[in-house]
Amino acid sequence: MRSHLLNDTTADSYRRSVIEGVERVAAKIAATHKPHTGISVDELAPVIAGIDLDSPLLDAAAALDELEEVYLRDAVYFHAPRYLGHLNCPVVIPAVLGEAVLSAVNSSLDTWDQSIGGTLMERRLIDWTTGRIGLGPGADGVFTSGGSQSNFHALLLARDEACRLVMKNSEFPLTKAEVLPKLRIFTSDVSHFSVKKSAAMLGLGYEAVITVPVDENKRMRTEALAHELSACEAEGLFPMAVVATAGTTDFGSIDPLPEIARLVAAHSSWMHVDAAYGCGLLASPTRRHLLDGIEHADSVTVDFHKSFFQPVSSSAVLVRDRDTLKHATYHADYLNPRRMVEERIPNQVDKSIQTTRRFDALKLWMTLRVMGADGVGGLFDEVCDLAAEGWNLIDADPRFEVVVRPQLSTLVFRYLPAGEVRADLVDEANLHARKALFASGEAVVAGTKVDGDQYLKFTLLNPQTTTADISAVLDLLAAHAEQFLGESLVHAS
Repeated sequence: MRSHLLNDTTADSYRRSVIEGVERVAAKIAATHKPHTGISVDELAPVIAGIDLDSPLLDAAAALDELEEVYLRDAVYFHAPRYLGHLNCPVVIPAVLGEAVLSAVNSSLDTWDQSIGGTLMERRLIDWTTGRIGLGPGADGVFTSGGSQSNFHALLLARDEACRLVMKNSEFPLTKAEVLPKLRIFTSDVSHFSVKKSAAMLGLGYEAVITVPVDENKRMRTEALAHELSACEAEGLFPMAVVATAGTTDFGSIDPLPEIARLVAAHSSWMHVDAAYGCGLLASPTRRHLLDGIEHADSVTVDFHKSFFQPVSSSAVLVRDRDTLKHATYHADYLNPRRMVEERIPNQVDKSIQTTRRFDALKLWMTLRVMGADGVGGLFDEVCDLAAEGWNLIDADPRFEVVVRPQLSTLVFRYLPAGEVRADLVDEANLHARKALFASGEAVVAGTKVDGDQYLKFTLLNPQTTTADISAVLDLLAAHAEQFLGESLVHAS
C-alpha cells in the first residue's frame, strides 16, 4: 500500500490520478446546466449506506466511477446560473489551482517549521486585507475556517479585553468570574446566529446578547442602540461589544458603521464588524464606500469564500491591535515555546484558536496574482448590479412582494395570490414552491421568515446569472404556488 503515498517515487502515479479526476470533474461541469438532479434523501441514502467501506476497490478509476454515482451526479453545482440559494459562490480557476497545490503539499500553518513561505504569505495577505479595511499599522489577524469561527474568535478577544479593562478600572478588586455575568453584547435582530451561539460557547449565555431593532431597510437603528447601551450601564452591566453587520445573511443590509463607531467609542466598548458577506466590497471598484466606517472596528470578519469567489474554506478575523490576539495564545513546549517569541520565529498558532490549519490563504494569493483585486471586485459588482435589476423585476411583478431594495446581492420576497387567501395558506404556498422547485432540479432558492411570515430568497453570487434566469425562476415559483393553492382550495371544498 506504500504505492499510494505521495512522494518522490509516486509522482507519476499522482499526476495520472489527478489528471483523470480533473478531467472527469471538468466534463461534469461542462455538461451540467441545472443546479442539481432533484434526488431525494430517501433515494440516495440507501445507495451510500450499501457501500462496504471495508472492501476497497484498489483502483482510482473504479473509485471515480463509484464517486460519479454517489456524489458527482447529484451534487449541487453552484456554477449553474439558476442556483440562487445560499451564500455559495462559483469559484475562480486560480483559486482551484491553489487548492490543488496546497492539498498536495499539505502544509500546516500552525508553526513556522511546518509552513516555510506559507506563514509569510498568509501574513502578507492579512496585511493586505487590513490595509484595504484601514485598520492601521498595528493591525493583524489570522485565517479561519469560516465566518462563524471568525465571529467567535473576535468575541473571545472582546470578552477578555472587557474583563481586563473592567478589573483594571474597578475601585475594588474583581475577579473574572464576577465580571463575566455582567457582560453584554449588542447586535441587530437580523444579524448572524453565530453571535448568540458564540456568547453561549464563551460562557456568557444567550441572554447576554441584546438584540437591537432594525429600520425599514433592515439596518440597525442607532438611536435604539444608544438607548440599550445607556440602559446597560445604568443597570451596572458592562457593554462588552457591539457587533455591526456589513451584509446580513438574509437581506445583505449594511449597518450604519460610522454612527455605530461613535457610540462604541463613547461607551468604551469593542466594535466588531461581521463583513463575512460584504467583504467583497473591499475589492469593488465602485462600491467600496458602502463600507465606510469599517476602519473604526476593533475586529472584522471576512469570508473570502462568499464574495471573493474562493473555494470553501477561506475566511479570516482581523484586529486593529495585534496585542489583543494574545488572549488566544497558549505556549506548548512541544509546539511554540516562549523562547520562539524572543527568537522572532513567526508561529501562527500564537494567534489562532486552531492548531492544525490548512494553507487556505494560498487560494486567495493565486487569485490576486492572476486576476488582481479589481478583477475580483468587478465580479462582485456584477452580482450587485444584477440584484438591483432583479429588485426592479420583482417589484413590478404583481404576483410577488419584495422586502427591501438590496445593498448587496440578496432579494427577499414572497408570492402573493390575487384575492382573499388565508395567511397560513400563503405561507404554505411559498414553502411548497421552494420545495417543489428544489425537487425538480430546475433551480434552487432559499427561504426565510420575515415578521413570522414565510418568504423566499434569491442569493445572487454568480455573474453568469441573468435577468432572464431570474424571470424564469419567478415563473416557476408562481406556477408551483398556484398549483398548491388550487389543490388546497379543491380539498377544502
